[in-house]
Amino acid sequence: MADGTLTEVGALSLGILGGTGDQGKGLARRFALAGQRVLIGSRSAERALQAAESIGHGVTAGENAEVAAKADIVIVAVPWDGHKATLEALREPLTGKIVIDCVNPLGFDKQGAYALPVEEGSAAQQAAAVLTGSRVVAAFHHVSAVTLLDPEVSEVDLDVLVLGDDREATDTVQALASRIPGVRGIYGGRLRNAHQVEALTANIISINRRHKAHAGIRITDV
Repeated sequence: MADGTLTEVGALSLGILGGTGDQGKGLARRFALAGQRVLIGSRSAERALQAAESIGHGVTAGENAEVAAKADIVIVAVPWDGHKATLEALREPLTGKIVIDCVNPLGFDKQGAYALPVEEGSAAQQAAAVLTGSRVVAAFHHVSAVTLLDPEVSEVDLDVLVLGDDREATDTVQALASRIPGVRGIYGGRLRNAHQVEALTANIISINRRHKAHAGIRITDV
């Protein structure tokens, strides 16, 4: 992607809904370190502020609705069980914006992690069904929160699969992902293919448990 695209993306503010969890805080930290203006959202403004202060680097905070309204691009990193209700409540402030869904619908039992069925096909497709006025993109599913939060890790060894039906939106999210040192944003298909990307997280969790690792994905020959 052209340098101009990367520069343009760098000027955009990034809101993270559900930014008080490890995944949200990890992404907030890495993007803030990369020079992005980051806003953390939560149902509780107090919890959001605590998370922002723990990260530093100019990260600001507010309730989800406030962050959804203020940010240029929004990442949805809320728990799966609150996914649909959260988005339904934020439909208006998210209208017209690129919304990046990184939620993995997973269950856990004695055998480990497994993918949950989703009526719409995937969490990203559910987001698109709710946010009919937004440009929904699926990305950042396979990023280790532990790695993102580790101050000893300067570069994240990872390719981020980016899926969506809007070419400009997926190009923007690829450029955004590539602002994190070591990361590449790679186009991974239409939004209808998000299910297997979300479900693959269960396999990665199994790999991590067996090998005591924080595995990521690299795409070859691209």
